Amino acid sequence: MVHGDVSGQHDVPTRLHSECLTGDVMGSLRCDCREQLERALKETGALPFGVVLYLRQEGRGIGLTNKIRAYRLQEQGLDTVDANRALGFDDDERDYGIAAAMLGALGIGSVRLMTNNPDKVRQLEAYGVTVAARLPHVVRANVHNAAYLATKARRSGHKLDVEESGDEATAAE
Repeated sequence: MVHGDVSGQHDVPTRLHSECLTGDVMGSLRCDCREQLERALKETGALPFGVVLYLRQEGRGIGLTNKIRAYRLQEQGLDTVDANRALGFDDDERDYGIAAAMLGALGIGSVRLMTNNPDKVRQLEAYGVTVAARLPHVVRANVHNAAYLATKARRSGHKLDVEESGDEATAAE
């Protein structure tokens, strides 16, 4: 989704959102995907210009079938990272090369990236995209995704202010 005239612009507010059928479409509370997508669309729409790229990288790049398999392993006690590894994948298989190509095709000079994931920043920069700033993109945790968000912060380096207490965690906005 491109809002406004982004061609030749610098510091374009940009969200790279990876497809999440269970969250985006079905409203699953196990993740924060739907809330992140809705927030990005709302924030971008309120600005003079911005971009939300919806990338076909379901389940951190492992696909829907493997994501469901990973869910089953999570129900047996593994966290999201260990579940992916148990299936023979890295904890995050996504690649942002296509996003970099799309931004280049749009003629965008640099982005202000809406993300909590430092790997998105690293990959975009490695593909030649100038990331002028990282804009925090935190949504509130719920009882169903608190452990998931805590794992993203603790094990995957996501920039989330997460406090764990037993089975619950909160992510501050």
